[in-house]
Amino acid sequence: MVCRSCGRPDPQPFLDLGHTPLADALVKPDAVGRPEDRFPLVVAYCPRCHLVQITEEVPQERLFVDNYLYFSSFSDIVTSHGRAHADNLVETRGLGADSLVVELASNDGYLLRRFLDAGVPVLGIDPAPDQAAAAIAQGVPTLTEFFGIAMAERLRSNGTGADVIIANNVMAHVPDLNGFVAGMAHLLNEDGLITVENPTVQDLIDHGEFDTVYHEHFCYYSCLSVDALVRRHGLFLNDVEYFPELHGGTLRWYIEKRDAPTERLAERLAHERQAGLDDFAYYADFGDRVEGIKADLLALLRDLADQGRTVAGYGAAAKGATLLNSVGIGTDLVAWVVDRNTHKQGLHMPGTNQEIRDPAVLLTDAPDHVLLLAWNHIAEIRVQQEEYLARGGRFIVPVPTPKVL
Repeated sequence: MVCRSCGRPDPQPFLDLGHTPLADALVKPDAVGRPEDRFPLVVAYCPRCHLVQITEEVPQERLFVDNYLYFSSFSDIVTSHGRAHADNLVETRGLGADSLVVELASNDGYLLRRFLDAGVPVLGIDPAPDQAAAAIAQGVPTLTEFFGIAMAERLRSNGTGADVIIANNVMAHVPDLNGFVAGMAHLLNEDGLITVENPTVQDLIDHGEFDTVYHEHFCYYSCLSVDALVRRHGLFLNDVEYFPELHGGTLRWYIEKRDAPTERLAERLAHERQAGLDDFAYYADFGDRVEGIKADLLALLRDLADQGRTVAGYGAAAKGATLLNSVGIGTDLVAWVVDRNTHKQGLHMPGTNQEIRDPAVLLTDAPDHVLLLAWNHIAEIRVQQEEYLARGGRFIVPVPTPKVL
């Protein structure tokens, strides 16, 4: 393969999670036990532009149209974080009735709804039909398509230009990075602003977050790799914010058509270089560390099973599918999984077959332990499951070191 950003041949692999099913390909009850498609899951580093990426490419339609059941509104933390960002943009950018905010991967419209309530026109773009339909039902104009340069040219030809483009947790999902960024550059007005959010690859490596690797995530970003990517398209990374508690550590990048970097960005770039994110040596031993985490988690679960303890899982998220499959956790060790997303309930986890249930069963069935597959939402889950914990239930956190809380 060649690097998805700069085109350099043969990025250097450093993590192999084997052949796994698609993380969002939840299984219907009548299909449990049937063969599931599996694909190699290998992660590599590009020494020229510093982008971390998987080596396999599954067609986007299979990932985000056929299987995708993620709805942002089911997470209180995600919605409150997004609404605060929207309010800040309205104030700092002076957005009003003559502005246009475009969100790429707008999901169920929770974020754009906030702008509409403030009197700011919006346009959502999302290829997932169920999520787009949910947004439209809320009054959020939405195009059910993949975004790229061709769509941006079409919108421009119709007189559409964006004052703000928001791309939260989508740039990791894009195989054609250059087409995506070129599209943003083409659609953005000259004095406009792009904000992009994605988990930072530094926290992935430093905290052993190997379960955030799956086929739907093509790329894993640093400021270094984002800076190199956007400059290729006449854009400039000018600022960055860090949210350590969001999705295991998230960066928000501020990108414009003018070159005006802040001191905060300069400090973050220097921090990444000092940490070694621009050198393969930083990533080289990650695979060995992951094998240790997997072995420790498996030993912990087997020990609990030997003691007669019951274990359920919390969060039918993509990271949960990676964790269960790469570690080899079947229904003998984690009997079932709960998730607030009603669209997932009644389905089964890919590859390992745990049934997905309503979180209410944590009180009625009372498992001794709950493995937090969605550990990135631990603060939110603690609040939701206060009664379960008060009754003596215990959480298991899988990374960076498996432990019972």
